[in-house]
Amino acid sequence: MGLVERVVALFIVMAILQVSDAAVYKVGDSAGWTTLGKIDYKKWAATKNFQIGDTIIFEYNDKFHNVMRVTHAMYKSCNASSPIATFTTGNDSIDISTHGHHFFFCGVPGHCEAGQKVDINVLKVSADAPTPSALASPTFQASNGPAPSPSNANPLIALKGAFSMMSLAMPIVLLLAFSSYV
Repeated sequence: MGLVERVVALFIVMAILQVSDAAVYKVGDSAGWTTLGKIDYKKWAATKNFQIGDTIIFEYNDKFHNVMRVTHAMYKSCNASSPIATFTTGNDSIDISTHGHHFFFCGVPGHCEAGQKVDINVLKVSADAPTPSALASPTFQASNGPAPSPSNANPLIALKGAFSMMSLAMPIVLLLAFSSYV
């Protein structure tokens, strides 16, 4: 296989790996989109690291619920008078394509007020990436106590998904691609 073919194959593999890095989130996890069970959607969203390319799935009984995408002001006041978009299938998939807040609630009267609303916040920087303060030299205080166990320590840098696989595999792929020319 020629050099050009190997480079093209390498880029195809890289593109496939990058596409597979997107996550799919079911709102409310196993409970889904409902008013039953007092689901705390704010707490649910706070445990996620939403990124561009992710898919948000709303599963619900379409006889009793819907999903409305709304502005921040509408979200805060549970105003369903003019949503940006309304979804009514009971199994709605929404692809996240921009950074920032994406506000959703159920437009059935009383449901938003009962807590059936969620703010999907897509940060510009991955929550896994270290902050500048995390990279600064730590300060230590002398202690006679035992040192913390390594299993409890937070890693300084965490790579995510296919990106980490790609960055770890890249030297091997390049070595194989150019091995016949050495």
